[in-house]
Amino acid sequence: MEFKQIFKSLILIALLAVGTSVFAVEDTDLTDQIVPKQYPKKYTPAYIKQITPAYKCTGKEEIFYVALDMLKDTKGMYSRNAILGSNLSQKPVQIEFKDLSQINQEYANFDALGWKKGKKLYIYINTKHKDAPAGAIAALLSHEALHQDEFNSLAEETYAWTMEAVVWEEIVKLYPESNDTSSALVKRENTLKKLLEKGNYTNQYIKKSVMQNSGYKSLPSYSPGFEKL
Repeated sequence: MEFKQIFKSLILIALLAVGTSVFAVEDTDLTDQIVPKQYPKKYTPAYIKQITPAYKCTGKEEIFYVALDMLKDTKGMYSRNAILGSNLSQKPVQIEFKDLSQINQEYANFDALGWKKGKKLYIYINTKHKDAPAGAIAALLSHEALHQDEFNSLAEETYAWTMEAVVWEEIVKLYPESNDTSSALVKRENTLKKLLEKGNYTNQYIKKSVMQNSGYKSLPSYSPGFEKL
């Protein structure tokens, strides 16, 4: 009798151990599906792991992989492809968050910069936007990817701002959760979107804002590839 009781106890312990293991696997699977607040729901850790090889050539920040992937099926596809290497340098653009005042104090409050160093292209995004939704960063990248040389102009900025506004409008339709109005970058995007809408989807009011921007006061009217305002 004593042996049988011991045997039953061992079986019970074994069953409890199996049950614990099953629950542990389930908990791990659930953890793997947790999506950061900055990302749309589909960007689970498993999905990001799947897309990472296509985007890791652009830098180390995961949020940039998500942002670039979000440009698919939008008018920002040109910018996405440019960042991945279809640009004047024929090399992937390197993206990173940066304190822009380290480049020049005049850039301290800029949201981002397109930069050329030697034969390489860079996009520096102000560190204040580290917590911005990936969708807002996607729209900003669609703008900065158009700056591919050392020249800039009012016409180029007008085109880039308009691209950013158009892409943001698409992003918000595809991923409504991107419109987190507590984000400073989202506020920028919504301002551009309103200017686009006010101009009946022309660059009329965006162009006016570019002309009035004190950060662009030294820019020429035109630059290579952007000969019209």
